[in-house]
Amino acid sequence: MVPPGKTALLAAALLGLLPLAGAQDIAVAPPARNWTLPLFTKEGFRQMTLKGDEVRPVTSDRIDIVGMNVTVFSGTAEGRVDSVLLSPEASFLINEKVASGQKTVRLIRDDIDVTGEVWTYSYSEKKVLISKHAHVVFHSALPDILK
Repeated sequence: MVPPGKTALLAAALLGLLPLAGAQDIAVAPPARNWTLPLFTKEGFRQMTLKGDEVRPVTSDRIDIVGMNVTVFSGTAEGRVDSVLLSPEASFLINEKVASGQKTVRLIRDDIDVTGEVWTYSYSEKKVLISKHAHVVFHSALPDILK
């Protein structure tokens, strides 16, 4: 398990983001394939798992991901999956825990399934903003929605 507060350092180590020459070497670093980054709460509970088929470092805080899969957990001892976010291409800001992309996105939860394009996901705000072609399917009753 990753000690609390060390997730950004882990991401840097996993991606080879610690070159001595500085930020310009990050852009030419080779991509990581079939990559996984688990993120934990201060208490040590699973918070989020970020996966990618191919991950390329852009800066010490930003990675570009092909085949992105973000699984968000409850952040408690029970470790329940809260939501899953999927996109064929995305950028992820590690410290801010913000993902965004121009291509399609799919947000899956027990109660809702959302798809669209040109999107931003903020883990801190627990919010996905979709700018184009948003489509929402509710998997729960919505009584009184038209009142």
